[in-house]
Amino acid sequence: MATLGGVVALVLLVAIGVLLDQTVLIPPLAASAALVFAAPALPLAQPRSVIGGQLISALVGFVCLAVAGNSTWTAAVAGGLAIGAMALARTPHSPAAATSVIVVVTEPSPAVFLSLLALATLVLVGVGILTGRSGKTARYPSYWW
Repeated sequence: MATLGGVVALVLLVAIGVLLDQTVLIPPLAASAALVFAAPALPLAQPRSVIGGQLISALVGFVCLAVAGNSTWTAAVAGGLAIGAMALARTPHSPAAATSVIVVVTEPSPAVFLSLLALATLVLVGVGILTGRSGKTARYPSYWW
């Protein structure tokens, strides 16, 4: 069931991207899906961490980009600062550190990127909830807050 849930969620992100003519499936979301569907009881897989960690990390990436510009040095700093920001916010989600790096490297529009990222994380969590209610896998989420 974990494989099916992961495939459905990631294909949904691609379908949404096609409908919106935007890239919605970014690589860290595949890693987020791995946590949600294959390790649904882990703290890193809980909705607060998936959604909050991704959005906080993206914001860190945008701040770093604004302060220091687009470079691999800035991307590295953004990834490290995202780890700290998630820890402070109690939203640990390891794939999200890569999201901050992607923001610095690709320089997307903040409003568009954050909106699509919020939608994508809600889709992952939503499909995780449906999969977790099927009775064939661990219940998801283990907790909300």
